[in-house]
This record gives sequence, structure tokens and C-alpha cells, in this order.
Amino acid sequence: MMSQEIERKFLVKDGWQPTAAGTRIAQGYLSAVPERTVRVRVRGGKGYLTVKGRNTGISRAEFEYEVPLADAEAMLQLCAQPLIEKTRYLVPQGELCWEVDVFAGANTGLIVAEIELPTPDTPFARPAWLGAEVSADPRYYNSSLQRHPYNEW
Repeated sequence: MMSQEIERKFLVKDGWQPTAAGTRIAQGYLSAVPERTVRVRVRGGKGYLTVKGRNTGISRAEFEYEVPLADAEAMLQLCAQPLIEKTRYLVPQGELCWEVDVFAGANTGLIVAEIELPTPDTPFARPAWLGAEVSADPRYYNSSLQRHPYNEW
């Protein structure tokens, strides 16, 4: 059975403040073409390898595997630079959870909130700090931010 990611992405308005500790993430791309991305990530002292398929609206195939931390760190050295650097904050909302990413490095100043949904039409409450939706804007894909950082726009 194929794993499916259904995600909506929004900008975060000025003034949002985290209410809990975040987790630092470093990630890079071994492949970033429209048909597929292969991402390496170090998060919370663990390594992950993720393969994602082509976007169809707000959905796409996604397969994620934990890999040894040393392997993930070595694979990050194979990735195009700069790496994506961010701190992720989890903001629970009922049975769903917002992931708020505060970018650093070449993408400093960008704050994006994502929510993963069980179905494309699942309703969700919009927090007051939520800004414009950018789900369909490829500039905000992390793989695009690696090639064209926010600070260069």
C-alpha cells in the first residue's frame, strides 16, 4: 500500500511566538526533480531518508525511513548546498497538529505552517496567526528553497 502525504501550507503572520521548544532540522536533497525528491534529514539526533513523488494538488506519495545518524550526516555532504536549516515547532489543534517551521541560514525570515490531513477535504480550524495559503506555490517547497533561497527573492 502506497503512503500518501496530504498537506496544506501557509505563511505565518508576524508576531507568532512558539509556546514550546522546537527541534532543529538540517536537510538536503539527493534528487529534486518534479517527478520525485529524495531528501536526507537530521532531526532530533536521528537520520531520515524520504522519497516523495510528484505533487497532485495537495497530495503526493511519500515514503520515509529512519537511517543511522552517521549515514544521514554523510549523505548530507553529498547534497547540493546550502542545506535547508530550520527549527520545527509542533502546535497541536484537536486531533491535528500544525508544524511551524522557522527557517535559518539562506532562508532566514521565512516562517511556514503546514498541516497534514487524513483526506484532502478534512476541515481544520485556522489559527489567528495563519497567513496566506501557499500550498500550490512551488517557491515554498523545501526543495525549491534549497535552489532559490528566500533571501534571494
